[in-house]
Amino acid sequence: MNTRRIALQSLSLLAAALVLPSTPVFAADAKPRVALVMKSLANEFFQTMQDGAKAHQKKHAAEYDLIANGIKDETDTAAQIKIVQQMLVEHVDAIVIAPADSKALVPVVKEAIDKGVIVVNIDNKLDDAALKEKGLVVPFVGPDNRQGAKLVGDYLAKQLKSGDKVGILEGVSTTTNAQQRTAGFQDAMKAVGANVVGVQSGQWEMEKGNTVASAMLRENPDIKALLCGNDNMALGAVAAVKTAGKTGQVKVVGYDNISAIAPMLKDGRVLATADQFAAQQAVFGIETALQAIKGKKKQKDLPGIVQTPVKLVTK
Repeated sequence: MNTRRIALQSLSLLAAALVLPSTPVFAADAKPRVALVMKSLANEFFQTMQDGAKAHQKKHAAEYDLIANGIKDETDTAAQIKIVQQMLVEHVDAIVIAPADSKALVPVVKEAIDKGVIVVNIDNKLDDAALKEKGLVVPFVGPDNRQGAKLVGDYLAKQLKSGDKVGILEGVSTTTNAQQRTAGFQDAMKAVGANVVGVQSGQWEMEKGNTVASAMLRENPDIKALLCGNDNMALGAVAAVKTAGKTGQVKVVGYDNISAIAPMLKDGRVLATADQFAAQQAVFGIETALQAIKGKKKQKDLPGIVQTPVKLVTK
């Protein structure tokens, strides 16, 4: 009796195995799953980026599925690494990432590529030397940050003269885009002969930008301008200028063209910013990843740089 029962159970299991499709067949028929991993969603720029990505996926729902996530603090690289690792556990086909740190994310990017996941870099470029050390090719889809910052700096320079003191509020100093924007600002200030009295990190955040700007204003009462690596820090700088009683005396410029900056551009509290089209940043990266998947390309065969537009925005 026991032998007959065991035989029947075995036949039932075999029949079930024949009826149910195997995992590989199921996966082959599934839509690609793309993970968008951003920096802080407390920053309006990245919220706009996420909204743009979700709108694109909704329009192309038959083509791919999207998982969007971001960290709370722009400097929390450990949390971002964990998000990438979780995406690998969920077996995504591609990861589009705006790395919080240009070097610290490279090892987990290698982990993803080694598992056959397509990785596309947006917003902040991964460090070239760190990628080369790991033997990786990761396409950077984004604007020329140095050129964008120089556009803003050149516009400011028209209202400065040689010897004028200016300060630069840099983003997270270990990120390539922060470094490139600072370089672009410095290019413009050097051309006009302005005196850069300090470059300090406001870590992309309004509160920290306010603290740095306040200190610069105290240390240099005759400072003429504050060049901010993003609009969040520019908001903090505008508040610092007001508190110091120097509204209209100290010019402020930013980068990103978030909506909160619009009224300040209109009334002159902010002189200029750069628009790198936040709503399209992730979309450009997603489309690059989908093209790679559709063309069955290997990571090493992807392009090195896909440059996207950036433009000056003023009153």
